[in-house]
Amino acid sequence: MNETSKEDNNVKTPKKNYKEIKKKNHPPKINHEKDELIKANLEYKERVLRLTAEMQNMRRRYELDYANVLKYDGFDIVEKLLPVIDNFERALKLKIEGQEKFLEGFQMIYNSFIEILNGKGIKEIEVLNKPFDPNIMNAVMTEVNNDVEENTVLDCLQKGYMYNDKLIRPAMVKVSERND
Repeated sequence: MNETSKEDNNVKTPKKNYKEIKKKNHPPKINHEKDELIKANLEYKERVLRLTAEMQNMRRRYELDYANVLKYDGFDIVEKLLPVIDNFERALKLKIEGQEKFLEGFQMIYNSFIEILNGKGIKEIEVLNKPFDPNIMNAVMTEVNNDVEENTVLDCLQKGYMYNDKLIRPAMVKVSERND
């Protein structure tokens, strides 16, 4: 028995052609299934890449939206405070004898409001003697004035404000026109 096993081990089998081995080891049905699996694998890889790109885009959009939320945090509160500031300005224009100390207190409160708003990026729009800009101003009146260029702001009836680069409220202005 030992001799036959030694002889079997010493017997060399002839080398077979690769195509014959492939055909023998992988019949056409298996080759077809293998091709389908390769295609499916490629489709899944492509799908994963697309989903990854979509997730990155969503993350970027979220970060931009979050940055905008932080940038314009408190926009609605500021919008509601502007009429209060307008009322302070009207009160400070009043000249009442004997009430100077009272008006000084109003002036201090008003200055505090303005400092807080400026610290948050809220700025008054400068309009006097500037060319009319419909993006940041509302012309509510016109006045014939040949001394200045046409469409120059003559008076500010209500102040306008910007919050960083966003318009909170347009300025209401009186604009010049020429009588030629």
